[in-house]
Amino acid sequence: MSPADRYYVTTSIAYANNKPGLHTLYEVIGADVIARWHRMNGDETKFLTGTDEHSVNIAQKAEELGKSTRDFVDGNVALFRAAEDALLISPDRFIRTTDPDHVRAAQEMVRRAYANGDIYVGKYEGWYCPAEGFKTRSDVVETPEGTRCPNHPTIELEWISESNWFFRLSAYQERLERHFEEHPDFAQPDYRRNEMLGFIRGGLEDFSVSRAGATWGIPFPIMPDGSSSQRPDGTWDPAAGTIYVWYDALINYVTGAGFPDDPAGFAKWWPADLHIIGKDIARFHTIYWPAMLWSAGMEAPRHVWIHGFLLAQGERMSKSLGNFLDPIDVVAALGADGARYVTLREVAFDRDTDVSWDSFVRRYNADLANDFGNLLNRTISMANRYLDGERPSVGPAAGLAAAWTETLAAYRGKIAACLLSDALCSLWEFVGAANRLVEAEQPWTLAKAVKAGDAEAGIRLNNVLGDLIEACRLVSLAAAPFIPNAAPRALAQLGYQYPYEASGRGGPALLEELRWGAHAAESGRLATPEPLFPRLET
Repeated sequence: MSPADRYYVTTSIAYANNKPGLHTLYEVIGADVIARWHRMNGDETKFLTGTDEHSVNIAQKAEELGKSTRDFVDGNVALFRAAEDALLISPDRFIRTTDPDHVRAAQEMVRRAYANGDIYVGKYEGWYCPAEGFKTRSDVVETPEGTRCPNHPTIELEWISESNWFFRLSAYQERLERHFEEHPDFAQPDYRRNEMLGFIRGGLEDFSVSRAGATWGIPFPIMPDGSSSQRPDGTWDPAAGTIYVWYDALINYVTGAGFPDDPAGFAKWWPADLHIIGKDIARFHTIYWPAMLWSAGMEAPRHVWIHGFLLAQGERMSKSLGNFLDPIDVVAALGADGARYVTLREVAFDRDTDVSWDSFVRRYNADLANDFGNLLNRTISMANRYLDGERPSVGPAAGLAAAWTETLAAYRGKIAACLLSDALCSLWEFVGAANRLVEAEQPWTLAKAVKAGDAEAGIRLNNVLGDLIEACRLVSLAAAPFIPNAAPRALAQLGYQYPYEASGRGGPALLEELRWGAHAAESGRLATPEPLFPRLET
């Protein structure tokens, strides 16, 4: 199968140590939009997301609560699944690092690295962040409270000295530099790529891939003497320790593609087309991960997109600080479509963005309730009133038709470039053009002229309302990956069938549907208009 026939997109997997905030699921919403876009365009698509369940702080938190670690993570995973369901997230698989096939995949990756001479026993001495893992000297900051991990400033670091296994990352320095130079779009946006390339050129250190003495994790499959740590009865020798959480977590992407159980599936789906991850874990995904894959005889992913953080008054949103938005609450207020739209419209997909509840409500009211919702509602109302509910055909290819050609090209380009906020901006500029056409042409005035016997006004009224209905059809379909529940409802009001399944599969190629006048020859009747996005008070 050629790469053009399939598309494999993943998100990072979230720590299952608490309920998710909207900032946690932001990249998942974005990945879901990209997956839907590819499905609707006819690509065989695989979308993977899930949870990372083996960090030390998860076991500690479970113990504090008097729960078994498994019960603790099961409860938190259920919260993630509920939040993603509420947001209409449509993964082809929700992977958990406790899944049996992932355990097999992680252990096989260790064996391959060992066979390739890339892991060895050494001694680690340094800082360890319970929420993130081992920290190099350049990875910590000094604060009045002491040495801290910049990504988890409220968590106290542990000083660890232990014997464990190391991955020979330093052996891949030249190959990584060459890969970045030969594939300039491998890590994006450009300024993030340059940061990672600078880090590589600064010299790479080998990193730990095991934890000694930890019991919550995937058993390390090799003993220090190179023998298997699996006993004759199938259990694992605890003296071997566990696989380091970050080494384990990264491997989920190949597990989801079929490694090691399904070689044919893996050959079809790997390498991944796109990893979507946050800037705090860029180094793991663009430096550690390719080296791990090469060590195992696999290709690096094609693209890694690195997004920024959601900020509240300049500070990173986090559950520990309490300055986050609960996704269930956001959906309750804005609806699933509204929550998806405002999150991806308000938050740039390539950099940090300061947001607030008020900014979300303003964006919802301005773009969805007023601009698009009002356009759809009054277009259908006028066509019902002035044309007795018959759906008029589109007018001559001018005006909105020409604007749509430019809009679609820009919209497609922005989605391909992972600039989702910019894509919506392009599409809503076209919504603005359609609303300006209403004010310029004033169909109510044309209708009066028709009643007075003006035949030319009747032709013009049909053309204007036909163009407006076509504009509403096209915007509804183009925006369907962002607003998947609202799109079918909008099409039904316009008298059209929505040809796609709930996940975006099963219909004709979307780009053909997005051709101006694609259904011009079909007659139809309009339904009664119903508000898609009721206006909200702050």
